[in-house]
Amino acid sequence: MTWWAIDVQVPAERREQLGAWLVSRTGQAVEERADGTLVAFAPDEDAAEALIHELDRAAEAPVKSRSHPVETTDWSTRWREGLAARQLGALTVVPSWLREASDPDPLTIVLDPETAFGSGEHGSTRAALTLVSRCIRRGDRVLDLGSGSGILTIAVVKLGASRAVGIEIDAEAIEVAQRNALRNGVSGSVEFLEGDAANLAPLVGPVELILSNILRSVNTALLPVIAGTLVPSGIAIFSGMEQAEAEDFREALSAFGFLPLQDTLDAGWWGVAARRPG
Repeated sequence: MTWWAIDVQVPAERREQLGAWLVSRTGQAVEERADGTLVAFAPDEDAAEALIHELDRAAEAPVKSRSHPVETTDWSTRWREGLAARQLGALTVVPSWLREASDPDPLTIVLDPETAFGSGEHGSTRAALTLVSRCIRRGDRVLDLGSGSGILTIAVVKLGASRAVGIEIDAEAIEVAQRNALRNGVSGSVEFLEGDAANLAPLVGPVELILSNILRSVNTALLPVIAGTLVPSGIAIFSGMEQAEAEDFREALSAFGFLPLQDTLDAGWWGVAARRPG
C-alpha cells in the first residue's frame, strides 16, 4: 500500500488551528517540520486530493498544499531496525526478541511497538518517561492520551499506578498495546479504549495523572478536557513538542491555570509536568 503525504504551508498564527483540524479529520498524527510545514497522510491519491479540497473549504484563508506519494516500507520488519535495550530512569525498555527479554525484572518493559508509536527510542517518549518517573505517586489513577504502543500506560503501572487507561484513535495500535500489556503481565491493571480523547477522557476521570505525548496543537486543544478530568492538584505530563515550542505552550498552560512543575529536554524534544490548581 502506497500512502500519500499532504504538505500544508500555513502561517504560524494559524498552525495550531489547522493542525488540530487535520488530526481530527484524518484520525492520525500530523508532522510539524522545522520550517512550520504541516504534513498529514492519506491512504491513496484520491483521498489525498479530497483532503486538500476539504482543507481549502475549511480554512478561513487560502493555504498552499500539495500531495505526493510516500515510499512504501515493510513496517512488519522495518520497525525492529536499530532497537536495543534502553535504560530510562528506573525502567528498562527491551525489545521482545533480545536476550534480556527472556527473564525481565519488575521494572523492565518488554516491548514490540510494531507499527504503533512508542519504542523508547524517540526523544518525546523518553522525555515523557523521565517526567513520569519523577512525578508519579503510588496508587495514582492514570490516563494516557494517544497511547500508541502502550509503553507509557504500561510504565506507570510498573512504577506503582493502581490503574491506567490508554486512549488511542488507531485500532491497530490498540491491538499492539493490548499484546504488550499481556506480555508485561499488567493486563489486569490497564485498559485501552479506541476513540477521540476529547470525548472519552471525561468519561474515564477523575484521575490523578494524565499523560499527553502528542503534538503541541493537540496538547493545547486538549487543555480544557485535561483540566476537567484531573482531580484538584492533579498533574498532567505533556510531551511531543520541540524545544522551540516551549514558550508558546507555557503561555497556553498559564491561560488554563496550570502551574509548571518541571520540564526536560531529550534530543530536541521538550516535555513538561504541570499541576492543575487545587
